Amino acid sequence: MKNNRTITKKIIAGKFKGKTLKLPSKETTRSSKAIVVESFFNTLQFDVIDSVLVEVFSGSGSIGLEALSRGAKKIIFMEKDRDAIKILRENIAQTDPSSCEVFEGDSFSNIAQVKKRLAALGESAFVYVDPPFSYREGMEEIYDKTIDMIASFPLHMVTLVIIEHMSTLELPDSIGSFNRIKFKRFGKTSLTYYA
Repeated sequence: MKNNRTITKKIIAGKFKGKTLKLPSKETTRSSKAIVVESFFNTLQFDVIDSVLVEVFSGSGSIGLEALSRGAKKIIFMEKDRDAIKILRENIAQTDPSSCEVFEGDSFSNIAQVKKRLAALGESAFVYVDPPFSYREGMEEIYDKTIDMIASFPLHMVTLVIIEHMSTLELPDSIGSFNRIKFKRFGKTSLTYYA
């Protein structure tokens, strides 16, 4: 028998603290653990205020909406899965929809549009990338494609790139013009930062 209970998580801090976000099914997306989210925002500290954040493979949008709650001025979400997009839009509706943009469809195809959007905003962004873990069927090349996508960003467009990935994955010291500046492990999940 299928369990139809809705999985949720709460926004941890800021003006939307305590708002309940719905999460898509575990078959399509994997939500960032609370300890990973806390660590990421401890690293960003006050830099998140008035910033632009791009959440690639955003799922429920929990990273972007947490950033919005903590004072970011613009969040750009990128998601392909239809069910996840529906939930993402419901979650956005509880916060500040005017500060959010959703690019639906394949992130690797849509990245060109997102770069145009960042150029139009004239902003340097935080880019949070949380690809599906590569052991999922059909996702074997996901990290190679992700690395190519990150390398394609012009330096002036990005303040910091953060990749959430399997801890077993060895990421390169540099990707395009960006160099690894920090690595943090949380069991099976790790965060690697590039600037």
